[in-house]
Amino acid sequence: MAAAPSTSIHGPSAPPANMFDTVPGYEGTIAGGGGGYLPPLSVPVPVPEQAPSSPNWHIPCISEDQARDFFATYVSSKCCYSSDPVKEGVITNMESFNTYRYRLETFMESRSTEWSQKPYTGQPVDAGVQPAPGPWQIAAQPPAFFQEHKQTIKVPYTSSVKNCHVCLGMGRNPCTTCAGAGNKVCWVCNGSGYRQSDDRCMHCNGRGRENCSSCSGSGTRQCDTCHGKRQLLVFINLIVKWYDDLHDKHLSQASSGLRVENLGKVSGKELFKDAQYMVYPVRGFPDVFVGQASERLVRDHQVKYAQTSLILQQRQMIELIPITKVNYMWNVKPYVYYVYGNEFKVNADDYPATCCCSVM
Repeated sequence: MAAAPSTSIHGPSAPPANMFDTVPGYEGTIAGGGGGYLPPLSVPVPVPEQAPSSPNWHIPCISEDQARDFFATYVSSKCCYSSDPVKEGVITNMESFNTYRYRLETFMESRSTEWSQKPYTGQPVDAGVQPAPGPWQIAAQPPAFFQEHKQTIKVPYTSSVKNCHVCLGMGRNPCTTCAGAGNKVCWVCNGSGYRQSDDRCMHCNGRGRENCSSCSGSGTRQCDTCHGKRQLLVFINLIVKWYDDLHDKHLSQASSGLRVENLGKVSGKELFKDAQYMVYPVRGFPDVFVGQASERLVRDHQVKYAQTSLILQQRQMIELIPITKVNYMWNVKPYVYYVYGNEFKVNADDYPATCCCSVM
């Protein structure tokens, strides 16, 4: 009887390269994946569409009363802020700044392949019956747009039967607990056969060794790879992934003085939204930097994913984030706070009446 490979004592070894047949169209497929994504079928470049008419994108500044109310709500939420600047402060000037946020999302499908295996229990074997369909010729059911999903599909006409490479077709491997010996040193007497006195060890009947409980003394265990079937069904799996690219965005902001990171916490008024198979860069927008960002990001997405993924849908959106800069005087000194976003959040980094609170 041929001995099982020594590597199986420490765990299954990788399948040898010659274990897998050459399948036309799948030459780069390897076991366990990692062969890279398959280039999609070529797609036409979209034809530019006429830019939509531009509405009035200006949003007027909030009123002084509204500014005070939002400021008061903000201050009341701070346990260490005195309300005196809210009650006594005098607004001297209010400026509105229109900040535009452009977003581009791309929903894609990618395909990769890997050799897979399972114990052979009489499943159909179809390798060579007819040519296997190409990776992008196999039908898959995509989810709704912009919902991530993964599907694994067995590629037809790639299944064949091979002897298990781990147990060499024996169905069993050396026991890892006893290294194939079938027994091990008695844990009671440490192999001496006697207890601390001259009494014979009753656990091992004085032999100094005991049968391995993991393999019942046989020295071998059922192969974990083929489950004792001795043969494996090997085939190619197609892994189809649908995913949404991280939202690329561009912020076109006038110099209001408000930190950019604050704007990531608020929403804006939707001015423009376009969703189609492949979008075309925004044209005719009053802020030239938004148009430039749209052109750059649309081009980058189409170039970035052309070799690895199939673009199924894109959508782009422009939001206007209103920012109002409020200048006010309190105790003969000038101060500033900002009201911004649809949520009318307030930022007042230089609030003049704070105290230190301590918890006893």
